[in-house]
Amino acid sequence: MKAQKKDNINVEPTKSELEILQVLWQYGPSTVRFVNDHLNEQKREVHYTSTLKLMQIMVEKGLLNRDDSQMKHVYSTAVEEDKTKGFLLDKFVNTMYNGSASSLMMQLLGNKKPSKKELDAIKELIKKMDQQE
Repeated sequence: MKAQKKDNINVEPTKSELEILQVLWQYGPSTVRFVNDHLNEQKREVHYTSTLKLMQIMVEKGLLNRDDSQMKHVYSTAVEEDKTKGFLLDKFVNTMYNGSASSLMMQLLGNKKPSKKELDAIKELIKKMDQQE
């Protein structure tokens, strides 16, 4: 297996790279063919060679690991899903909402009405946060 950088969450994945990461986070280590087939089913038509090249670039950037010990190379994520999403969310909140989580929440709740279940979960989270103070 090729040695890679440790959990490189400071590299911001492109939209296409995020689509590949989502497949690998959901299904685990996979071949390029598997990832490409899922992208074609879920997103849009993507050529195999484009997926292969992008995944090779992602290995170079430290976003993926490649196990080339078998005939078919198997790729896995080199970045954790929660850390990557947290990094991207922090950057988004800082850029779009001047770092204000409450402004983001107000916008979200104003744009999309949460279900009763989601609303209950939000209330429970707020209750827990109040108790920690």
